[in-house]
Amino acid sequence: MANQLGKRYHCNNCGTEVLCIRPGDGGVECCGAPMELMQPKVLPSAD
Repeated sequence: MANQLGKRYHCNNCGTEVLCIRPGDGGVECCGAPMELMQPKVLPSAD
């Protein structure tokens, strides 16, 4: 999976979070394992 610009990645082993500032081929790894792509947080509505 290619790195996606502006996306955050999370390591399940140590809890490190990474923000991708340059897209490219390959993957993000930490602690010898691929990092998971984080989902955006849901913001409360401003009704």
